[in-house]
Amino acid sequence: MKKKAKIKLTNAFKDLVAIIIATLFMLCLSYFFNVFFLLVELFQKYPKSIIYIDEIIVGLLTLSIGFAIFAWRRWSELKKETAKRIKLQEELLNIANTKAEKERIISKQLHSEIDLRKQIF
Repeated sequence: MKKKAKIKLTNAFKDLVAIIIATLFMLCLSYFFNVFFLLVELFQKYPKSIIYIDEIIVGLLTLSIGFAIFAWRRWSELKKETAKRIKLQEELLNIANTKAEKERIISKQLHSEIDLRKQIF
């Protein structure tokens, strides 16, 4: 019986898809419904040099906000991961130190037992 392989989407990939969808939504909203008509009125003074400037501005604004959120989420994930790794590293060092201390004690006991046996024989 074959198990279907589950594709695990990372949070970073999900965020990028959400940013792209939001950007496309805002561009469509701006283009088809002229939601940002105030920008159009502002730039009507220069009709030959500025074409679709409202859509470009809205798209770039949405994209920059999306990437800011994306960067913040990656930063918070990195902070959590770094804290976990530091904690694990400290635990590993404690384990290594405990093991080394045990080996030192055992070695000392063996040397003292060997010295004791040498004195007996």
